[in-house]
This record gives sequence, C-alpha cells and structure tokens, in this order.
Amino acid sequence: MAHKRLLCIAPAHVDTDALLCDTMPDWEICSVTSLAEAARELRNSHYLVGLLMHDREQQRPGDIDTFLRRHGNMQWVGVFSPRDLESTPYRELVVEHLCDYHTAPADPVRLSYTLGHAHGWAMLKRRRQQLIDHGNADSPLIGHCDAIVRLRAQIERVAKVAAPVLIWGESGSGKELTAQAIHAGSERAAGPFVPINCGAISPTLIQSELFGYERGAFTGATRGKAGLIESADGGTLFLDEIGDLPKDLQANLLRFLQEKTICRVGSTRQIRVDVRVIAASHVQLQQAVDKGEFREDLYYRLAVLPVTVPPLRDRREDIVALAEHFFQLYASEKAPRLKGFSDRAISAILDHGWPGNVRELINRVRRAMVMSDGRLITPEDLGLTRGIPAPMSAALEDTRARSERSALRDCLERSGQNVSRAARDLGVSRTTMYRLLSKHNMRP
Repeated sequence: MAHKRLLCIAPAHVDTDALLCDTMPDWEICSVTSLAEAARELRNSHYLVGLLMHDREQQRPGDIDTFLRRHGNMQWVGVFSPRDLESTPYRELVVEHLCDYHTAPADPVRLSYTLGHAHGWAMLKRRRQQLIDHGNADSPLIGHCDAIVRLRAQIERVAKVAAPVLIWGESGSGKELTAQAIHAGSERAAGPFVPINCGAISPTLIQSELFGYERGAFTGATRGKAGLIESADGGTLFLDEIGDLPKDLQANLLRFLQEKTICRVGSTRQIRVDVRVIAASHVQLQQAVDKGEFREDLYYRLAVLPVTVPPLRDRREDIVALAEHFFQLYASEKAPRLKGFSDRAISAILDHGWPGNVRELINRVRRAMVMSDGRLITPEDLGLTRGIPAPMSAALEDTRARSERSALRDCLERSGQNVSRAARDLGVSRTTMYRLLSKHNMRP
C-alpha cells in the first residue's frame, strides 16, 4: 500500500495519470474534478498534500479561498495558467494558501519534486505535533523535559489522596493548570473545580464571597447566597495567591480546614462542606511566616503536600513545542498565509529568559500571529530582537547557493545520477534531496 497520498483537483479534460503516475509511482493518488468532490473526499479520508490544478471556468477565486481556508491543515500546491497569475485575486490565493505553485503546462518531474517536498514538510509538522502531544493526552501540562515529567508524576501521586496541597511557582508558570490536573486525576473529578484569586477580591467583600451570607446580613443583602467554599462542595477549592489573604480571614480559613464547616455572614448555623483545598502562591509562604505576614498554623495546614511548578527557563527542551502548541491553539486568529516560526524566531525564543513564564510566551505568540506580515513569524513579530543576528547578506546567500549546487552536482555524478544513493551519501532524506534539486533547478 502506498504510504504517500495525494488529493488532486483537476478539470475533467486533464489526464492526471499521464501527468503524475509515471513520476510518482509510490504515491496513492485520488483525482476529483471539483471543489465539492474534494470536500466530500476530505470528510472521509485523510491527506497531507493536495494539488489544485486551476480551472478558470469552474473555480472562482472566492470559492477556492473558502475551500482552502477550511482545509488549511494540508500542504497545497497549485498549477495556474500565466494568465491567471496576472490577476490580483489569484496572486493573493497563491500567497495566502499555497506552499508552492507551478505555471501550466506543468513539468511532471519538477511537479513531482515539489509535491515530494510538500509531503516531507507535512510529515515534519505532523511528527512535531506528535512530539508535543506525546505523553500529554490526559494532562494539560505540555512537555517532555525532566522537570515537567517529574511534575506530572508528582501530580499523579498527589491526586490519589485527599490531603490539602500547596503549589508554589512563579507568576505565569501554570499553577492553576497544575491544580486542575490534580482535580482531574482525583476521585472528585466529577465534582466542581472552583478557583478563587485571593488577591483579586476586595478585602471588604472577600468574607461574604468565600463564606456566603444570609438575608439582611448587610445593606443590599435582600436574599441569602452560598459562598464560593460552599459551591465547591463535593469537589475542589483552588485558592490562588493565598498569601494575599487578609490575616483575619486566615483565621476563618484555618477554622474551616480544621472543622470542615463554615458559617455564613449574618448566621450562627454551621454548614458542613466536603471540599478538598488546593492553595497556590508565587511567594514563599515560609518566608511570609517568618515575617509575620502569614499564619504559621495555617501554613502547616495547607502545606501537607507541597508541589513546585518549574519556571519556563527550566524547561528549555519544551519551549519550542509550547510555542508550536499555542500557535495551533490560536490558529483562528492568524492570517491563512502564516505557516509557523522562522529559524531566527526559534533562536530568539530559545535565547529569551521568559521572566513572565508560560503566560508571557502565550502573549508573545498571539501578538506575533496577529502582527506578522509574512509567511513565517520573525523575532521582530515576537518583540524579541536583542542579540538575534540579522538574516544573511545577499553575497553570503549566493556563496552558499553555489556551494550547494556544486555539492549536489558532484554527488549525483558519483552516484551515477541515482537520487536515492546521492541522498544517502549526503546524509539527507530523499525528500530533502528532491527539495534541493528543485530549489536549484537541477534534474538527475
């Protein structure tokens, strides 16, 4: 069975077998004559690469644009007449949606090189996404570096028991995601997960927000209301930035942890609440205890199971995978022509210190996806230009191109014009070899 599959959209009068089969014998090729047929085929089968041979009478630019937007996860190659490319709408289609194009009549050999290159590119993208997803199917914490693997193992152990958890981590490092993962892996997963940012609630309201109130407890309390702790009954209560909790409320929270009951504001009735408490802080609570800013007895009640979330700078192996993940996650915000990160952008991402951790990475990637004008995100789009070398000069590029051509020519001669053997001698895949040959307009 062929391991490469191509969906070809071509007018009925085009003999796709004659054009493609002789030069692409190891491909499985499905030919359709319209965009509607192609859409039906894609609902039932999976393809990495598509070939669009334009038919001016049957395919309008708007229809092609709509179709390619819906199937932008594939690598598309187009074949257009020179007349088509004189038209602005068709030029925009090429720039926005296609990884490459040819002018009609297409040369079968060169077209096969281009499609091979497109397939290789699609496979690289798929393998990279598989690497991102590997081991993370059941965890929102993406990555495979030692630090995140240890964190996932720790979460798995902690989730099995009901004791309080204290999560420490820098701002933006993923403390709430860690708490969600603990909840999802626990026996309380079917219950509510109620997050509370202790630093974001007004000190005058936090008592009634946490514990609830009865009718008439204060001006405006026209009816009773359950608090956030009560609403988490049967599930998990996540107290983010617990270090910002006022001292008087720390005493109330300690009483709740000891007795598992609460008393609404304006009431004397004790209400039993079954919740697991997970707290988090970006400051070291032990230091806050030493300064008298946090109750020592509450600290020891919360820190039964301490968990530390690593900062992004300690997850260097995962940074690029995370950037790619967020690029896919927010793909709806980008222009169709934007395909990923340039090599310079990857270098900038790896060189940056990421003081804002994962939150900063998300913000920079989303901004770049909106602001980028090209097909690849640059360091300038990310706002990361310090210490990044400028692109190679034209003279250096020309020298490199001549060296590549010379190496390809010599290797082909030594191999008797055998592409597979030449690729092995150069230490590259056959797909890469075809890409290089196509790039330099060379034929074996």
